[in-house]
Amino acid sequence: MRDRRDDHSTASRAHRSPGSPAAGQPHPSNRPWLSGARRRSLTGWAFLMPAALLILVMSFIPMAQAFILSLQTGRGANFTFAEPLWSNYTRLFEDEIFKLTLQNTFIYLLIQVPIMLIVALVLASVLNSKNLKFKSFWRTAIFLPCAVSLVAYSLVFRTIFANDGFVNDLLLGLSLIDAPINWLGDPTTARFVIILGLLWRWTGYNMVFYLAALQNIDHSTIEAAKVDGANAFKTFWFVTVPQLKPMILLTAIMSTNGTLQLFDESWALTRGGPAYQTMSMSHYLFEVSFLKNPNFGYASALSYVILILVAILAFIQLKVGDKRD
Repeated sequence: MRDRRDDHSTASRAHRSPGSPAAGQPHPSNRPWLSGARRRSLTGWAFLMPAALLILVMSFIPMAQAFILSLQTGRGANFTFAEPLWSNYTRLFEDEIFKLTLQNTFIYLLIQVPIMLIVALVLASVLNSKNLKFKSFWRTAIFLPCAVSLVAYSLVFRTIFANDGFVNDLLLGLSLIDAPINWLGDPTTARFVIILGLLWRWTGYNMVFYLAALQNIDHSTIEAAKVDGANAFKTFWFVTVPQLKPMILLTAIMSTNGTLQLFDESWALTRGGPAYQTMSMSHYLFEVSFLKNPNFGYASALSYVILILVAILAFIQLKVGDKRD
């Protein structure tokens, strides 16, 4: 005979609805709401949100406020929307000083950035050689200028290139010149000093990026090129450089961005002179904002023009660098 408990169990299974949980399993309403995957996701968001909120408060909200301010005119705390709204932007096209600072900035960009990246790439290749002695010393010596304060090194260059500075004394001692050169008083030589300072300060910085990228290059590709009869230059140009393309693109974008925002050298070396001939856009932005009858609305418009230029040049570099051979 069957036990009555078996009959009761069979009847219970017969009357259980199809969606009911099996015996011994918790009801869906009693299961923990936070599964493992959901808990990990929320943990990630918990770590991300403070940084995201900080960026929102410290970056994006001020950017929005600056854009609104660029559409206004006024002094002090009395601002009203301009008529027309874009008058601060159209004023830029009529501002001869802005045009001059734009020209100066692009002179620095077009001369300094290519030279700096090429020299940094060559230095990285040389310092990556297995046969070079005292590699750590040379790497440190070339990178060391990056540890110097921007204003401090600018003042050192200002002293070196003064009328009675080291450079003029050296050239006079070698009888290469008859009279001291006013390096910082002539627009051409003053721009040269600024470019030289930028090269001294930032070449080692970019060299470190290339050194790191060279460590990831498969050495067998270089050996294969040598076996095929390629000389050192062809091996470097056709084998090494293509593998460094992503890093070259990164340093080009960073250097372009930094040069468009150039301020310290223009301010500390030449004060933008003579007659604005060496002033950068960021230096002019500083003057419009805080010196000589400050105009925050016009300065905000100027800052957005710099932002647009940075974005356009970065986009062009990304498109050019992203082309596949």
